[in-house]
Amino acid sequence: MAPYHIRKYQENDRKRVIDLFSMAKAEHIPATFRHILKLPQTLVLLLGGPLAVTLVSGSWVLAFVASLALLAALRFLAKYPWKQFVVMSLHTDMSDITKSYLGERGSGFWVAESKGQVVGMVGALPVKQPTLRKEQLELLHLCVAPEHRGHGIAKALVRTVLTFARDQGYGEVVLTTSMLQHSALALYQRLGFQKTSQFFLLKRWRLISFSHIQFTYCLPSAQDSQALEQGGGL
Repeated sequence: MAPYHIRKYQENDRKRVIDLFSMAKAEHIPATFRHILKLPQTLVLLLGGPLAVTLVSGSWVLAFVASLALLAALRFLAKYPWKQFVVMSLHTDMSDITKSYLGERGSGFWVAESKGQVVGMVGALPVKQPTLRKEQLELLHLCVAPEHRGHGIAKALVRTVLTFARDQGYGEVVLTTSMLQHSALALYQRLGFQKTSQFFLLKRWRLISFSHIQFTYCLPSAQDSQALEQGGGL
C-alpha cells in the first residue's frame, strides 16, 4: 500500500475532487438498479407488462420491445437519485468548496493524498438547526477512490472529522447515507455512530423503496476526551 496523508483542501484539488465525487456516486447506480429489479412491484410490471402487450397485439416482438423499454426506464430510474444529488451538490456547497467549507471557523474539507494525487475526501459543515440544543457538525461527501479502498483511508477521514468536531466544541457529529451504501453503513457503525432515523429524502423515492439513514456520533466531554487521548482514542 502506498503511503497517504490527510490535509486540508486546496483550490488546485478541485478538478480531482469533483471527478472523485461524481465517480463515487455513479458507482451506486448498479446496486440501485438491482434493488429496483428485486421489488415485488417491479417483478409484476416486468412480467405483466409484456404479457398484456402480447394479449392485446398478439405479437411477441412487441412484447420483447416492451420489456426492453421497461428495463431502460428502470435503469434511468436507478440513475436519477444519484445524478440529481451530484447536480444539486455542484450547484450548492460543492460549487465553491473553499467558500462553503473553509470560509468560516467550525467547518472544513479534507483530502487524502497519495503519491501526489487526491484519493479520498470528506467535508463537514455546522448544522443550522441542531436538535436537543447540542451543537452539531454534519459529515458530508466521504469517498475514497476504488483502487485505494481497504487501507483505512475512509476511517482516517472520518476520524479527522471527529477530532475536528471535538476540538471545535461540537456535541455531536451527524451524517446521512443511503440504505444501499453497505460499506459506509458498516464503517460508521464500527466507529461508534448510532442510527437515529430512516426516511425518504423525496416522497417519490417511496416508489422504489429508496430510503436514507441518519447516524449520530455523540462526542465525549472534555474530561472524557483527555482520557481517550491518553488511551489512544480519537
